Amino acid sequence: MYDSVLVPTDGSDHAARVAGHALGLARWFDATVHVVSVVDVSAAGGVFDAGGVSPAFVERLEDEAAAAIERIETMTDTDRVRSAVLKGSPAATILEYADENDVDLIAMGTHGRTGVNRYLTGSVTERVVRQSDVPVMTARVTERSEWAGGYDEILLPTDGSEPAAAAVDHALAIATRADATVHVVSVVDVSTVAGRPTIVAPNDILAQFESDAETAVETVAATVRDAGLDVETHVRKDIPSQGLLEYVDDHDIDLVTMGTHGRTGFDRVLLGSTTERFVRRAPVPVLAVHPTAGSEPN
Repeated sequence: MYDSVLVPTDGSDHAARVAGHALGLARWFDATVHVVSVVDVSAAGGVFDAGGVSPAFVERLEDEAAAAIERIETMTDTDRVRSAVLKGSPAATILEYADENDVDLIAMGTHGRTGVNRYLTGSVTERVVRQSDVPVMTARVTERSEWAGGYDEILLPTDGSEPAAAAVDHALAIATRADATVHVVSVVDVSTVAGRPTIVAPNDILAQFESDAETAVETVAATVRDAGLDVETHVRKDIPSQGLLEYVDDHDIDLVTMGTHGRTGFDRVLLGSTTERFVRRAPVPVLAVHPTAGSEPN
């Protein structure tokens, strides 16, 4: 499923943290690893630098980028590593590199350096998650986000939509190699069903959405069982991002694999905004899968 993995880095601990997971997956899938660092000369020079930046300043930025790459390279145990210092707008440059090099997975930290040379900030990562046609794994430095050699519990949220279904194959491919239990969960957004958080939804409407959620969960669970994996199912009523975060804590989840978009309307769950909110707060790595990225494992 993953023949080529891209790890953008700025040398930060957040970038190194997600790189541990990316390199672990690369070993499992025998993938080539691309490690890149983007030098954004325009941003580094500042909006008030009308005279431009000096060659020495650009060289210093390139040296910092090369050092950031070297930090990730020291973590690898394979010779299938390609590295490059790139120049340009970070998000656009990362996406362009991924496209030109047939990358199957991008792994980015959710926060990076502060200051003029930052680029792995949440907004840039969210832009890549939103625009990438390939899955994007994100992670930040928390007590639970360090690569420990595998995953025991993988959370797979679903709302029954095709975008949510795009994440299923990726979750199964990783769970198969990790021999992990897959948790298939659907969250009924009670506040959206009611129209306002302070209004209680009619019981018949709520019951219908719960029934739909249970059907969605069982459909995915059947696919998980067919793959020979252990599965746990759950339907809960909550605000989606909050409900998923609580589930992660309550069930010691190691990895979350989720679609970047879901249904629109009352029963939406996996909207891009929900995924983005979840990514910002998740204590464990999140693999966000765009609808176009769904594919059969190989």
